[in-house]
Amino acid sequence: MIGPGTEARVLVATRPVDFRKGADSLAAMVKAELGADPFSGVVYVFRAKKADRVKLVWWDGTGLCLMAKRLEDGRFRWPGIQDGVMRLTAAQLGALLEGLDWRRVHAGRRPIAPQIAG
Repeated sequence: MIGPGTEARVLVATRPVDFRKGADSLAAMVKAELGADPFSGVVYVFRAKKADRVKLVWWDGTGLCLMAKRLEDGRFRWPGIQDGVMRLTAAQLGALLEGLDWRRVHAGRRPIAPQIAG
């Protein structure tokens, strides 16, 4: 899949946006309404009023990227509608884009190195 990398930081705008907006308009929204830098490499996720559509905007180092997806069957699992943003891990974003319940994806555990060999 062409898209943001597995180490990407992800912020979800929890209020629906006008889905006629393109990459530049969404980037302007990131700056004006979220007070964030749209060119920082963070992936910004936007939802439509219909829960079956999502748009992602991010800067990949060479240009502003826009990804849009509409589920043909089912709906994306979204947090409650409110002002602000919430963070997702890259794994949770992957689950969201597949139409799965991203709340069931947890951060991986760091391996613990043994203190004594043998």
